Amino acid sequence: MAVNAAERNAMDRALHLAARGPRGANPQVGAVILSPDGTVLAEGWHHGAGTPHAEVDALSKLAPGEARGATAVVTLEPCNHTGRTGPCAVALIEAGIARVVYALDDPGAVSGGGAERLRSAGVDVEAGEQADAAHALIAGWLTAQRLGRPQITVKWAQSLDGRAAADDGSSQWITGPAARADVHRRRAEADAIAVGTGTVLADDPALTARDGDALLPHQPIPVVIGSRPTPADAAVHRHPHSPLFFDTHDLHTVVADLHARGVQSLFVEGGPTLASAFLQAGLADRLLVYIAPVLLGGGRLALTDIGVASIGEARRLTIDEWVPLGSDLLAIAHPAHDAHPRHEGAA
Repeated sequence: MAVNAAERNAMDRALHLAARGPRGANPQVGAVILSPDGTVLAEGWHHGAGTPHAEVDALSKLAPGEARGATAVVTLEPCNHTGRTGPCAVALIEAGIARVVYALDDPGAVSGGGAERLRSAGVDVEAGEQADAAHALIAGWLTAQRLGRPQITVKWAQSLDGRAAADDGSSQWITGPAARADVHRRRAEADAIAVGTGTVLADDPALTARDGDALLPHQPIPVVIGSRPTPADAAVHRHPHSPLFFDTHDLHTVVADLHARGVQSLFVEGGPTLASAFLQAGLADRLLVYIAPVLLGGGRLALTDIGVASIGEARRLTIDEWVPLGSDLLAIAHPAHDAHPRHEGAA
């Protein structure tokens, strides 16, 4: 049975509701309950760990029996396990839901399988509606489930000839205001933002997400990686969040620690050394490369050693999108070997 217009509209609404939930150890999920004639009966979303899941939140707003014969439209496959809350698949079956439309399969070894449980109970199930949009919303959580670490975006700005700075070290500004505004918007989508101690000492970045001089509502946690001490008066100490310092060059240790803290998306914005280290370690899920139509020459390359000794070892990329930003160009890409391309809108 094909998805109808009412169900498509309900999925739009469910995705909007899902975004209200907090990013953390649990995915952001939204749900809409429709009557057989397509009327919205109830809405819900997941409010955070330990609270009712989106489907149960929506069902709680209905009188007993009111959901019988209805359709549940959900952004993620209803779960099939008991944790701090019960299985959503069972809750839907017991409520008398006749049809479930969802966007993404639950990848969890324990929590997955809800669709099959629903079908076994005679519920009509349709999967894949607006899967790309749902993936974009919870890309960090999906990466955490698959790899046990945050989703990592590595960003840098460069001249057309691949330089990150002029020979005297000056780099402000290679790109124009439209590109810089885009960077701040993407910072605000991330849970954490990382730089190396070299960038802290050279540029004294605030690591905030701003709209002009105003702070955006969501601020990423600042992360500083490296063994050199950070000055007591560095701007990072004035960040709305207390910075995290990692006196190590072991990036796998860093991302494991961030994952344990609930960080699902990491925005890497250090200089060439840190960006290259993440690439060499295989810890880049998405690349954001801002390219300015200027030539700088000299030796200050945007990347250093990434572990490529021959053309056969080249890190092949798949371009997801080219985005014009004023006179600059943004290339959004992911590693070509990655079977799970990164969708736009996630951090």
